[in-house]
Amino acid sequence: MEKSLTRYIWTHTRNQQLWILFVVLASMIPYFMAFDLPKQIINGPIQGSGFESADSTQLFMKTEVHIPGFGDVLLFPGIELDRMSTLMALSITFLLLVIVNGLLKFYINTYKGRLGERLLRRIRFELIDKILRFPPSIFKRMKAAEVSSMVKDEVEPMGGFTGDAFVQPALVGGQAIAALTFILLQNFWLGLIAAFMAAIQVGIIPKMRRRLIELGRQRQLGARHLAGRVSEIIDGIGTIHAYDTSNYERADAANQLGHIFKIRYDLYQWKFMVKFINNFLSQLTPFLFYSIGGYLTLKGNLDVGQLVAVINAYKDLPGPLKELIDWDQARQDVQVKYEQVVEQFNAASVLDSSIQALAPEAPAAVLAPLAAVNLSLEDDSGATLLHRVTLKIEHGETVAIVDNAGNGGEALADAFGRVIWPSAGRVTAGERDLLDWPESHSGRQISHVSSETYFFLGSLRDNLLYGLKHAPLVPVTYEGPHLLHRKWAIHEARLAGNPDFDLMSDWIDYSSTTINEGNPQDLTATMLAVLDVVQLSTDVLDLAMRSTFDPLSKARLAEGIVEMRNALGAELAKDGMADYVVRFEPEGYNVEATVGDNLLFGSLSDPSSTIPAIVSTDYFRSVVAQTGLSSILFDMGYTIAENTVEIFGDLPPDHPFFQELSFISADEIPYYQQLLQKLQLGGFETAGNKERRDIIRLSFFYIEPRHRFGVLTPEIMQKIVDTRHIFHEGLPQDLRALIEPYDPERYLAATTLIENILFGKISHRHADASQRIRAVVTKLIRERGMYGDVLEIGLDFSLGAGGKRLTTAQRQKLNLARALMRRSDFYVFNRPLPGLDSRLQEEIVENVLLFLGKNANNPTIIWVLSNVSLCRLFERVIVFDQGTVVQDGTYETLSQESGILNELVST
Repeated sequence: MEKSLTRYIWTHTRNQQLWILFVVLASMIPYFMAFDLPKQIINGPIQGSGFESADSTQLFMKTEVHIPGFGDVLLFPGIELDRMSTLMALSITFLLLVIVNGLLKFYINTYKGRLGERLLRRIRFELIDKILRFPPSIFKRMKAAEVSSMVKDEVEPMGGFTGDAFVQPALVGGQAIAALTFILLQNFWLGLIAAFMAAIQVGIIPKMRRRLIELGRQRQLGARHLAGRVSEIIDGIGTIHAYDTSNYERADAANQLGHIFKIRYDLYQWKFMVKFINNFLSQLTPFLFYSIGGYLTLKGNLDVGQLVAVINAYKDLPGPLKELIDWDQARQDVQVKYEQVVEQFNAASVLDSSIQALAPEAPAAVLAPLAAVNLSLEDDSGATLLHRVTLKIEHGETVAIVDNAGNGGEALADAFGRVIWPSAGRVTAGERDLLDWPESHSGRQISHVSSETYFFLGSLRDNLLYGLKHAPLVPVTYEGPHLLHRKWAIHEARLAGNPDFDLMSDWIDYSSTTINEGNPQDLTATMLAVLDVVQLSTDVLDLAMRSTFDPLSKARLAEGIVEMRNALGAELAKDGMADYVVRFEPEGYNVEATVGDNLLFGSLSDPSSTIPAIVSTDYFRSVVAQTGLSSILFDMGYTIAENTVEIFGDLPPDHPFFQELSFISADEIPYYQQLLQKLQLGGFETAGNKERRDIIRLSFFYIEPRHRFGVLTPEIMQKIVDTRHIFHEGLPQDLRALIEPYDPERYLAATTLIENILFGKISHRHADASQRIRAVVTKLIRERGMYGDVLEIGLDFSLGAGGKRLTTAQRQKLNLARALMRRSDFYVFNRPLPGLDSRLQEEIVENVLLFLGKNANNPTIIWVLSNVSLCRLFERVIVFDQGTVVQDGTYETLSQESGILNELVST
């Protein structure tokens, strides 16, 4: 990138800058004319100059041009007007000039804004492009939050400055020169005073503001470091809690905030001192005009019209001068920020842009061996990981790599995946250096998986298919307004130096999936097979069970789930589990459900917020008051509060018993203690509306078989059922949108899939009920041909930031599955499953070898093992010790030798 921001701006916006400068130059004509008109109005029609008699007239808009050597040329003879008509004509002309100047200023500012935003887009894209081409070692020293802060915030002022870089000094400088020229033409001495004061402002203020620029730079660095620390706190929050270092982090944060505060306070002090001096100098000039100009007027050396015109012209002078000074400060400020950004993003070596060029076509298969030639690798500190290793792995081999001491095997695998660059020697595929390969070859023909997992914000499906998105393969057909918008997007992207790839196109390379039989666009077979290989299908099925979906978009699946409800009941009865699920019945009370579930008898999208909203409505209060349920629910809640306070009141807030309470938290215990004391005499009659809601709320989450306070009788249950019918009969429209009534013949959109299947609640009387019911449900889903459809619901599960909604084992399985979705010539697995137990690792390794072994391209498989005993599953074993190869051969051969491998297997 250019070292100078001004040169960078000029290079990329030269044509636009020249055009807007031309417009600025043209705008000076009406701007200057607007200065002279007030003098003409005052001296002419108002004071009567040229209209000495009542019938005097003057020519309006007479235009002639003097051409040297030719004489005067009359362009327009003018219009003869009397005194009043001239006054009106000049006033209307003044108004027209105001409109013209305003429109020109509007056009100039709008054009500048678009120019600035376009260049800001260019800068940000170039920085992101640089990040994508950085060598891997840089990211070990770089804080993601600091870099993202630079891309997002620190380059923001550069966009605003772009439009002003050349236009602003030309515009405000031209305005200042026009005003000064006009004043000089009216009176030389007043013009000299104005020029002198302007020179002082332009000379002194920018020098004083250099301190502001330095303080601003320090503030930016402080803010960037703070962003980095906040990011570290978020990423390391588990470690902070585990080691009780939260107060140390608070101290560090307070120290950084104090440093930033001092900088900002100094900045404010200096800023307002500069502002005070600038304002004083701006107001000093009018004082001189009034005093000296008034003296000259009284002496007859200056007429009133000229003095008014001078003062009016000077009124527009401080603004341009201030803007010119502000422009100079902004220029220096953004130059400093630009230099910081350039310094941060100027890596010693970056990938050439051609390495990452778009390549829609899949590369030809690589049958040549993958080799390390005299390869040495170092970590970020310079320590040797691999020392002068030479080995060759032929096409189709399955190779196990084992580390005895050191991390040579892991380093070699990372070098094969281009995660580490050689410090000496090279990695080759055939005779070609791997670093010279385009990523369209290496990134598709080599699938590298390590123990480090990262997933992008999106669904499990998005991340599973991520490795297939190389180029926009199937374009989208746009029509009407969408087509116009797409053309505009392409035009703007090209002007900003951005690629015009269409993100809405289909980027998935269906032909490169592992299973490519029948319809290549049917990814379901591949995804299901891969999930089975890494034993993630059960996890995805569980995610699907806890998910919701729109029954309108998946009507066939929704109908199948509804039909399964009765089949589930029959299956449970056949297995002796008929009482494991208590179904919702319109005329009955479900003892395994909460009082709220039975009363509202419908699914709620968010019960924690919806229930309080419903309970507080006038309609709900009137219904429960009408049926007499209001006082009953209050008495239930009161009894629940009494028992809870008595049992749990003396326990510490972190006691595990509180985890069993769904209706009250440890923090609420003191509040209910005070409330019980207040209501112990009057009860329901003396309680206020809020107090009644707080007590009744406790009853809404009560389940008799679980909480066992004995507050539910058959009579109360029947009254709740009766009230339920009355509640739903007259339910207002606004509440209908919050409650989806339970209906055995309909799929409930706000309820999870497993709850839709059960259409009831699991009994609390059987400890293993949940596990056994899920097994029956899974069996029925498979038998009814809905397994794939249900798994697809699980594939739509959102993983959260970085995939943190998954467990460690699930992330490692998904990381492996993402690579298995692609058909590659080389698979490099660098300890991909360290979080799994030995038995599960063995099963998955066997599955992967069998799965990839069926591929027609006969891929090479290189696996750095965490479980050494799995070497027996591979054709070849390479053993590393202290960064060098100490054994290399078949497992059968090496196992018969007395070497490191036998020692590792036996331990």
